[in-house]
Amino acid sequence: MTAPVSYRDHSRAVLRLGLPLIGGHVAQFAVGLTDTIMLGWYSVDALAAVVLGGTYFFVIFILGSGFAIAVMPLVAEADAEGDEVSVRRTTRMGMWLSLFFAVLALPLFWFSGAILKAAGQTVEVSETAQLYLRWAGLGLIPALQVMVLKSYLAALEHTRVVFWVTVLSAVCNALVNYALIFGNWGAPELGVVGAAIASLSVQVVSILGIMIYARRALPQHTLFSRIWRPDWEAFAHVFRLGAPIGITNLAEVGLFAASSIMMGWLGTLQLAAHGIALQLASVTFMVHLGLSNAATVRAGNALGRKDTLNMARGARVALFMSLGVALLAVVIFLSFPEALLSLFLSPTEPDRDAILTVGVSLLFMAALFQVVDGAQVMALGLLRGVKDTRAPMIIATISYWVIGVPCGYVLGFKLGWEGVGVWLGLVVGLTAASVLLLWRFWGPKMTKLRRQFAT
Repeated sequence: MTAPVSYRDHSRAVLRLGLPLIGGHVAQFAVGLTDTIMLGWYSVDALAAVVLGGTYFFVIFILGSGFAIAVMPLVAEADAEGDEVSVRRTTRMGMWLSLFFAVLALPLFWFSGAILKAAGQTVEVSETAQLYLRWAGLGLIPALQVMVLKSYLAALEHTRVVFWVTVLSAVCNALVNYALIFGNWGAPELGVVGAAIASLSVQVVSILGIMIYARRALPQHTLFSRIWRPDWEAFAHVFRLGAPIGITNLAEVGLFAASSIMMGWLGTLQLAAHGIALQLASVTFMVHLGLSNAATVRAGNALGRKDTLNMARGARVALFMSLGVALLAVVIFLSFPEALLSLFLSPTEPDRDAILTVGVSLLFMAALFQVVDGAQVMALGLLRGVKDTRAPMIIATISYWVIGVPCGYVLGFKLGWEGVGVWLGLVVGLTAASVLLLWRFWGPKMTKLRRQFAT
């Protein structure tokens, strides 16, 4: 029987893995955050368009990222078993699947204006968002490849490079944004198109940097040697695990995308306030996501060792860390709402007061869902670590779309609570997901694994 590892050692292991991943996620998020802040200072119309366009891009990105995320637990399990061949096969086919998805998704960006208009958005905002998306959409190809290689490196506990590559990307994005959005340093003033070109450029630089590191730091895996050769068995394995992850991600992000669309029905100012509040809530979500990734790797390692005792101990540690982050975020959101919202608005913006009024109420709602948002993403990370993705997909779809979206619509429009009602729908959906997913991990899945490893 495996000896129990102390909770202190589990905490150190989760932090060693999780802190660079958290930093990487926050830095990656800073790319979109920089777009939002700078375009908020450029004009409210540009801000509303990029809130909508950024949400549109992220929905497609997160669906395609399922294959990249599937690489993480598979590589972690193979590494625990000492199977370097499976590490290479899994990663390569994750790159293949991500490339296929990105190419197939390109028409959705080119014709995004018509799609957004059909979703009830104004002609002006839809057309401006399309200008952004036609450039930004090209970045999906390198962005998903970066995700695969980050998952590969994180599973092998090479997390510091993930952090530094992402930080450098965020810094470069800010500099190019400053030049191309406003026309500084002799560059043309391109507004939203400048933001999109900056994001595309950074993604290309990121994939080149991370490929060079992977080749030099882990030459034993010969990751890019004969990468054009298909491996249909590994391809199918990654697809079976990754497709449900992508759909689960789509269900969750689609919940927030639906809230953006509904806020757009209320008006440009409401949509702008929603975008700012959502950006602030997303900062704390990046911390939960980093801890969730660490939990995935730790659970995958424990699965490879058939060690349910330490799997459970590590899960408890990760969940309590996430809870602490959530409670801290609640205090900050409730204590400094206007100061946080003001970061995104020019002091001379004529609609500043109206946006702040709406934004403060939405940030209070964001404080409500901090605990459950963290709990549901942690549960998903643990379940992915033990290769359980189909049942979570069903749970997430029901929680977000059968419960969350209808609640937001009814509360926001039928009962007339407007933006606050839409965000209460988010709270309800996330609460349902967190309860059901935690039950899934601690109940049926852990029971099954204990029985399986005991025989």
